[in-house]
Order: sequence, then structure tokens, then C-alpha cells
Amino acid sequence: MAVVITQLFNGISLGSILLLIALGLAITFGLMNVINMAHGEFIMAGAYTTYVVQQAFSHYVPAALFNYYYIVAIPLSFLIGALLGFVLEKTLIRFLYHRPLDSLLATWGVSLILQQVARSIFGAPNVAVTAPAWLDSGLTIAGAVLPYKRLFIIALVTICMVTLYLYLDKTAAGRKMRAVTMNRSMASSLGVSTKKVDATAFAIGSGLAGIAGCALTVLGPIGSTIGTYYIVDAFMIVILGGIGSLIGTVFGALSVGMLGTVAEFWSGASMAKVIVFVAIIAFLQFKPAGLLSARTRSLE
Repeated sequence: MAVVITQLFNGISLGSILLLIALGLAITFGLMNVINMAHGEFIMAGAYTTYVVQQAFSHYVPAALFNYYYIVAIPLSFLIGALLGFVLEKTLIRFLYHRPLDSLLATWGVSLILQQVARSIFGAPNVAVTAPAWLDSGLTIAGAVLPYKRLFIIALVTICMVTLYLYLDKTAAGRKMRAVTMNRSMASSLGVSTKKVDATAFAIGSGLAGIAGCALTVLGPIGSTIGTYYIVDAFMIVILGGIGSLIGTVFGALSVGMLGTVAEFWSGASMAKVIVFVAIIAFLQFKPAGLLSARTRSLE
């Protein structure tokens, strides 16, 4: 029983991390048809922001308050990621809308530049972030130990999902974003500033990647290439879930997380990757549009 609970929890935990990374891609790829290979570097920016906040707390804040640095790091990671995304959209991405091959090459170059900038500032070796004391230990259920760190990440992803849903469904800016996704030309003709919507969407997606980077710091060391470990999986989840469908992205992330965990338990990490890729390729042969494809005129 303990093994089943552990594997189920590990699958949900991995799926939640991949979901937080893939959400930003689902927004930008579905809305603007831009393949952003620099998305992983927004994860890196969030991770290094957390590291900088930790160092600031350890040097300039009383020791009694050190464990609260992570609470400060989460919104700062979002802001830094969103700011980088906003600047990138204004200076480069806005000229590459609906040009996926050009955007792939351009953002890949940006990715290499940002990695080198990170190495110049923080050095090539990985750096460690000390998790807050309140994330140590874990919850024991039927003999299975569920680490507080991963439980916190699952809760953080849930909060981000609910907040994003409320933003898209309950605010005027969110409804404009959905309108542009469904029919860009019609939304523009009705007075919606599509350029403003694009910039906002790209910033939000980049900010979510920053939060993902912040979450990854409690699981292990971070470095300039931390985003490259997850970017392929994130694109895979977006395509599996259905381009333009956030709900599909949720199911895609959980499916990949569960399948990857079970496959790794039985066959090892390397073979698990192969099994996951083969399963997704086979599924897309029968349903090329993904799990829950968005029905919009622009995507048609």
C-alpha cells in the first residue's frame, strides 16, 4: 500500500511541476503561435531570484526571519520572469507572431545569451538553495512519507491554476485574452488592443515560469541550464493537451507525470523517458489535435 501511495504521490508531484512550466507555454503558443525556446531561461531567472533573495536574507535580515525568505522569493520570481518576458516580447517576439520557425531560431539564440549571462554573474557551477525549515520532514500516510516540499509545490501549483482561471474568466483583461485566442481579427475589430493583450499574456506566461524556477530550488541545486531539462517535456505536454487548451494542459501534465513515474519505477529513468515519448507519439497518431483541443476559428 505504501508503494502505491508513494508512486501516486510522485506522479502527481512531477505532473504539478511540469504543469507549472507548461502553463506559460500553453498561453503563449496557443495565443500567439510562437515557439519560445527561451522559456527555460525564465525558469532559470526565477531560480536565481530565489537564490539572491536567500543570500540577501542570510546577510541583511535577522536570523529569526530567515525561514520567511521563500515567501518573499515567490512573488519576486514571478515579477522578474514577467519583466524579462515583457521586455523580450516588446523587443523581439512581437515581430515574430505566427512565424514559428523564425521564433524558434530567434528565441533559441536568446536562450544561449541568457545562459551565458547567468554564468557570467553566478558562475558555471550549480548553487544550492537552503529550503526553509518549515518545509523539512514530511507527512506519513499508511507507511508512505510525503515530503512537505513536494506537498508545498502541489499547493503552489493549485493556487497558480485557480488564480489564472479567475483572471481569465472573471476579469476584463482575461476575457480579452480569451477573445484574442478565439478570434484575433474579430477581437481587434471590436476594439481590443491585440498588441497589449499579447504583451500581457507573454509576461504572465514568463512569470509562471519564474514561479516554477522558484519551486525547483527546494528540490535540488540550480544552474544556468536548469530550464533545458524541462523545456522539451513542457512542449510535449502542451501538444499532448491540445494547443490553446489550458484544461488539456492540466490533464497532459498529470498524464505525463503519472506515466513517467510508473515507467521509471519498473524500468529506470532513461527507459521511462523513451516509454513516455513512444506513448505520446502513438496517442497523437490517433488524435493529432491532443486531449482537449481548443475549437477556435484562428486554430482552424
